[in-house]
Amino acid sequence: MIGLISSHKHPRPRLWVRWFVNPFVHKRGKGAVIRRRRSRIDVFPWKRFEVGAGTLIEDFTTINNGAGDVLIGDNARIGIGSVVIGPVRLGDKVGLGQHVFISGFNHGYSDGTRDSNEQELVRKEVVIGRESHIGANAVVVAGVHIGERVQIGAGSVVTRDIPSYSVAVGNPARVIKTYDFDKKAWINSH
Repeated sequence: MIGLISSHKHPRPRLWVRWFVNPFVHKRGKGAVIRRRRSRIDVFPWKRFEVGAGTLIEDFTTINNGAGDVLIGDNARIGIGSVVIGPVRLGDKVGLGQHVFISGFNHGYSDGTRDSNEQELVRKEVVIGRESHIGANAVVVAGVHIGERVQIGAGSVVTRDIPSYSVAVGNPARVIKTYDFDKKAWINSH
């Protein structure tokens, strides 16, 4: 049955699945734009793929839900050339710059005697809170939770959770500022 949906050698949904199954299974909000002609939207019917109202997915983007759900909130923006591999959940108004890479899984490698391609995937959902922005060329690894209104600097590699209302930069990304609601200002972290 799976062979009818996707080739084993080329794991992407067959044309008939993209045309006749996915439009009825996956949800796309009003006014959402997915620039499919030059993007690779490899979404399978057995996992969720939802795009909120007013969201824009730019050209040359790759989205894959084969390993887990990809849920994108309202008015989000996925930048040119970005890669989003589930399980991933993006909140409302999340912005990804150009060439951002987000993956909710890693290849297992616990058995050193076997090729990692033959081992179980290690799935850990990535969650990015509403109104957070991820700079161009950033990487967000599996299992990371980024809070609300976070700014991630361009080229950063996010390997651990980032709290809400903060700015994080570097490889690995670390918090350099947090917003102080009492002072109504961004405070440098030590």
